[in-house]
Amino acid sequence: MDLLLTHGYFLYEDPKELQIMKPYPPLGILYICSHLRKKQIDVEIFDSTFSSRKQLFELLYQGPPSVLGVYANLMTRPNVVEILRVAKQAGWQTVVGGPEPGAYIEEYLNAGADVVVIGEGELTLEELVPVLRSRGHESLSQVEGIAFRASGQTIRTKPRAQIRDIDAQPWPARESIDYLQYLSVWREYHGQGSVSLITARGCPYHCRWCSHEVFGKTHRRRKPASVADELEWLIRQYQPEIAWMADDVFTIHPGWLFQYASELKRRGLKLPFECISRADRLNDQVVSTLAEMGCFRLWIGSESGSQRILDAMERGVTVEQVQSAVALCRAHGIQTGMFLMWGYEGEDVADIEATVEHVKKSDPDIFFTTVAYPIKGTPYFSEVADRVENLKPWTTGSDREVRIHGRHSRQFYSHADKLLRSEVEIERLRKKGQTNGNLIELQAKSAEARANLLAAAAEVEA
Repeated sequence: MDLLLTHGYFLYEDPKELQIMKPYPPLGILYICSHLRKKQIDVEIFDSTFSSRKQLFELLYQGPPSVLGVYANLMTRPNVVEILRVAKQAGWQTVVGGPEPGAYIEEYLNAGADVVVIGEGELTLEELVPVLRSRGHESLSQVEGIAFRASGQTIRTKPRAQIRDIDAQPWPARESIDYLQYLSVWREYHGQGSVSLITARGCPYHCRWCSHEVFGKTHRRRKPASVADELEWLIRQYQPEIAWMADDVFTIHPGWLFQYASELKRRGLKLPFECISRADRLNDQVVSTLAEMGCFRLWIGSESGSQRILDAMERGVTVEQVQSAVALCRAHGIQTGMFLMWGYEGEDVADIEATVEHVKKSDPDIFFTTVAYPIKGTPYFSEVADRVENLKPWTTGSDREVRIHGRHSRQFYSHADKLLRSEVEIERLRKKGQTNGNLIELQAKSAEARANLLAAAAEVEA
């Protein structure tokens, strides 16, 4: 074996996911695996999702040691750090990549990574693995898109150009993992097996809190026929009931969408699916096409109901566009999911009240809230960096676990959340004409949440 790939996410250690149970395979390392195998590099995958760290560590100690590549993101950092430590003890050469390591090069090198891959991994690992296997470390400086240490100095090589023709890339190596286990879990908990695929790489938008560490602000799209080929194969191979189109913005190019819809219709393919989009990339023709294709749920990053905050985020959308998009989806029988963010820089009570009114008016089928967290490498992080305090040591925490001095307290945002949920439920009951005890109870909860919100408005993170 030339390379062992893993990703350090352990489903059974994640209390939140154990309540949701909607796991998807790690497409990133599956793409890398298929690319490298095509280049005659011997690659295996340890899919940690349904496994344990004990099983992984036993494999590493069992050896023989080779090169270990670990995908790391914001939430798996502590696991990845421990995997690197054990791998080094067992004699492995270690490589780390993914959306986080490029922003924390020094930290990952300190944690035991021999090499940090910056950006897309396929072409970089194609060059890097033979160098590491031959122990020709003096050649590392010739490999583009990496960082490593030599003579105590950190060296960052020339950035690697991104893959221009992603249609030329082989499909993810789904056969290298127990793919049926994902479908089995979905069917056990939700009655439907779901598969995932991507039609494009990258997002060209400029939201200040969003990381572009791997793909940059590019948008490279596969041909409609290529995506249809993969979907047709997935249906034939796994007989899924639904699909997840895992693009950052699935409807970014209406012309492409219409071509893809025509290709599916020509082949007689119609698999229900959900996807993410932006409100400004939706109109009646786009939404009606999604409905005809079988889209049953569309997720929209609304983030806030305050236009002032949306402009500060550089979201490039209006509150009205979001409300119109939700209404369009409803008219075409598509459920909507909405992502919301509390605590962005400058947000205050008036902005929270605006968000509450916005969600009440939009009335999405589902909405999720989070408190803004600054990801290193983003403009938002740069804006608040001098006020950020890590609540845990870097090796055991994440960019979510921080305190931003001068921002409203966590309790303040907890009250905002309670106010939002109470008010939305009140609005839904009113629309149904219900004035029972539930409404009275919700009104009391709303009044209490608003009073607590106002009382906590003066509290800031010291």
